[in-house]
Amino acid sequence: MNAVAPILDVAEKKVIIRVLLVEDDEDDYMLTRALVSAKENANIKLDWVDSYDRALVMIEANEHDVYLVDYRLGHHTGINLIQEAFQLGCRAPMILLTGQDDLTVDQSALELGAADYLVKGRIDAQLLGRSIRYALRQASVLAEVAQKENKYRSLFERSIDAIFVANNEMHFQDANPSVERLLGYNRDELRQLNPARLFADLNCLRELRFNVREHGQIKDFESVLITKNGRKRICLISVWAVDDVIGRPEWYQGIVRDVTDQKRAQQDLILAEKLTMTGKIARSIAHEVRNPLTNLSLALEQLKDELDTDSEYITMFTDIIGRNVDRIGQLITEMLNSSKPRELDRKRQDFNAIVKATLQLVADRIKLKRMRMETSFDPGDCRALLDSDQVKTALLNILVNAVEAMEEGKGVLTVKTGCTEDKRVYVEVADNGGGISDADRQRLFDPFFTGKSGGMGLGLTATQNIINSHKGSIEVDSLLGQGTTFRLYFPM
Repeated sequence: MNAVAPILDVAEKKVIIRVLLVEDDEDDYMLTRALVSAKENANIKLDWVDSYDRALVMIEANEHDVYLVDYRLGHHTGINLIQEAFQLGCRAPMILLTGQDDLTVDQSALELGAADYLVKGRIDAQLLGRSIRYALRQASVLAEVAQKENKYRSLFERSIDAIFVANNEMHFQDANPSVERLLGYNRDELRQLNPARLFADLNCLRELRFNVREHGQIKDFESVLITKNGRKRICLISVWAVDDVIGRPEWYQGIVRDVTDQKRAQQDLILAEKLTMTGKIARSIAHEVRNPLTNLSLALEQLKDELDTDSEYITMFTDIIGRNVDRIGQLITEMLNSSKPRELDRKRQDFNAIVKATLQLVADRIKLKRMRMETSFDPGDCRALLDSDQVKTALLNILVNAVEAMEEGKGVLTVKTGCTEDKRVYVEVADNGGGISDADRQRLFDPFFTGKSGGMGLGLTATQNIINSHKGSIEVDSLLGQGTTFRLYFPM
């Protein structure tokens, strides 16, 4: 039953109020009709049915504004009728009539949505008329409230922004579908969820709670949230208090905006600028160094012809000069390669196979250092558009750094692959080395930044360059003394 009887403006006395009496006792009907016939109730038109089943038929017809329902209706009760009428979609007010005053019946009726409760022996014409008009007025107010609630609920449900309602501990009370899509939890799961599980840094949650309680609101608070599937999202959280009638915070409403992609775009732009500068430096060095380096190499070869090559002493020094000339040339080439945009030869291929092939390149090093390697490969179809040689280079830089970060004889390298719900493949490389400080982690991919003696600081720059060329991303988690985890993502 979809139709709902229109709510009358009972302030206008001339409007006829259509009332249906559901009563199986004809004498009680006659008494009720006499009360309705009083002068003050002239605008009330009374109809009568004497059974539960006929009452349901009339309710479905939806031709009455108010229902007077007797508690005793044969094998049924008036409460049963009220309950079934609401299930059918009837929203017209219902007043329960009973022969004796019973608090339990009264409470049951009101809990089910009855507008009023009247004891037959205590009803007079004025009381009955007032109860009918009050029920109509109350129904009108409730209908208006429901209409407004539906309007705002629709805005809440359809909003692109992730909107939530929480208590003062930031526990979810309600959330719209955008929150569910962002965090991966449904509403029931969010209501049961400890909010601490969502924050990568618990200090952010404590700061958020403090500011909201202290100031009543907080705007664009940046924090990293962890979704149900373990992905980290950079979000801006705005929360404000909703006060009760005496001005105390009763609950909190908030909006979460995912700015991960914007942040990543900013980082990519900064990286591109750095790589451009690195490229200029590299080309300048190549121009300024390679010419004299070539002359030095040629001079060395000519010098060898003039010197006594049988002398072990002379041969040792010429070899040292030759090796360092080659090393300088190699470093210049590395600088140029790390700064150039990668031209990719992408083909759809098995990501697991590429990872396994790269692991073979560090297997001997791990064995020599008496370390342990643990692997876990996704059993599903992890095929993606990749340049296998470039991906191997990017992953190899990560693996070599991980091995060098661990203590000989105690290192454990963990490598895992998988596919995400948003159609990306990833490889996770975790070590149990010394970890990286927050300050160093922020500079990890900067050209020429290195924590190793003798290192150029270009390996991770080249890795990120390769990943960016694939339109992928890289994440780093690290704790001092506990190790580091890299995750490399590539679109499928």
